[in-house]
Amino acid sequence: MLADPAQHPAIDGSGSVRHQRPGTPARLSLGATFAMDMRIGMPYRITNEVVEFEENRKIGWRHWAHNVWRYELEPVESGTRVRETFDYTDGRGQLFLRLTGTPRKNQESIEKTLGRLAELCESSPAASA
Repeated sequence: MLADPAQHPAIDGSGSVRHQRPGTPARLSLGATFAMDMRIGMPYRITNEVVEFEENRKIGWRHWAHNVWRYELEPVESGTRVRETFDYTDGRGQLFLRLTGTPRKNQESIEKTLGRLAELCESSPAASA
């Protein structure tokens, strides 16, 4: 589900991811680029590159500012533990992000995203994260 950009609007807890752009691959892999229509206040487009990928274990992508959205999956007895992080340690504009409260806002969105991801996976037994 995480490697399918068409699913990203359904799992996004921030409400900012709208649609995948034409030309986006159906399935992401290391080095793949994908573009999304977004909206935070006003509409915009963002292009991401997959910079981390281990099948069924990890996927991470970054955009022009080099901030990385990362999902790490770990098999556990009850299913799969998913950890999402927003890593801006090597990104551009760190001061701006801190001044605007982005790390705190992203943490709230991450919690919502993980809840939505769990609901979608539980309602679709064939779905895999």
